[in-house]
Amino acid sequence: MPLSTKTPLSEELKRLVGQPAAAIDTPALVVDLDAMQRNLSRMAEFARKHDIRWRPHAKMHKSSALARLQMQAGAVGVCVQKTAEAEAMAAGGLNNIYISNEVVAPAKLARVAQLAHALALEHGQLAIAVDSLEGVQRLANAMNDRRQSGPPAVIDVFVEIDVGQGRCGVAPGPLAVQLALEIRKHPALRFAGLQAYHGKAQHLRTPQARREAIAQVVRDMQATRTLIEREGIPVDLVTGAGTGSMVCEAASGVYGELQAGSFLFMDADYGANERDPAQPQFEHALFVKSQVMSAGPQHAVCDAGHKSHAIDSGLPKVLTLPATGELDYLNGGDEHGVLKPARGNTRVPRLDETIWLIPGHCDPTVNLHNYLIGVVGGLERGRVDKIIRVDARGALT
Repeated sequence: MPLSTKTPLSEELKRLVGQPAAAIDTPALVVDLDAMQRNLSRMAEFARKHDIRWRPHAKMHKSSALARLQMQAGAVGVCVQKTAEAEAMAAGGLNNIYISNEVVAPAKLARVAQLAHALALEHGQLAIAVDSLEGVQRLANAMNDRRQSGPPAVIDVFVEIDVGQGRCGVAPGPLAVQLALEIRKHPALRFAGLQAYHGKAQHLRTPQARREAIAQVVRDMQATRTLIEREGIPVDLVTGAGTGSMVCEAASGVYGELQAGSFLFMDADYGANERDPAQPQFEHALFVKSQVMSAGPQHAVCDAGHKSHAIDSGLPKVLTLPATGELDYLNGGDEHGVLKPARGNTRVPRLDETIWLIPGHCDPTVNLHNYLIGVVGGLERGRVDKIIRVDARGALT
């Protein structure tokens, strides 16, 4: 059955809508909806300008409501990384879903096949990535088992190429040809193209470094595509790219689809990249609202520790406001964050002051929360406009 974390909203949360942002209890994950909408509009315009499809990663926001918003803006569908995420998106009304990851466990593949058939009945489409002959054969078996108990469906299958991430995928070249040939043997599978995502390139700090990394990827993908097409197999689509490198893939002439997702919220790690002049100016839109709970002569302590934000990409940055000046956030453990004045600022925050944190990594930060609180009119003087469920929180299988 589709997984959906439909935790009922409390009466307190419902009453929060329409109230000032100051009424939000802490710690809480807050979205600046105005900034988010500007990011969304800039991405949609970028895709139109470059005549390229975009399929944002829903693993970032894990919200079917935000995924629908992206599709209304022009996205062709969504990417996810887990079967359970795909089920949650389908339960939330999405019907064009790509699991851009390998699934090999028989129990999970049975769920994949069930979802593929369910989406087909609604005129939707499921896609998945593979990187082994065994994976292709297991997927075909699962789809065939499901076809015996219902109307036939076809799942789109992308061959994943390891283009520098050093994670999943086969090497560019002949191995990809073998997989494409194998996929074509199975009526329930359709070879849809190549998956080519270079995760490490996303966080190379300079535009030049990112361009050089993706230039090698493009050469590898051109060569691999040529080998497959020599076998009489069309390569309809090369899909990949992230927020850090998307301008390179969009200009390559090889990629037909962008999977950038973090642009919607822009975490602190992406904010540390030097912006490519060709890239839209994306803004920070995701914040952890926190409050000073202890104040001393040299430092203050806020109530947002590691349980409210992920630290795999570093500690959060403190949003600089005129009232607080520039502050450094230091490790205070699970429930606390230590705040110290930075760069010439001498003022220590006072008790009860509000602190807005920019998470280091948006994806795992969102996964720590059941809902996002959407604010319009600015963080300091705005009001709560909506509560956004994180439908796929904990969708790890």
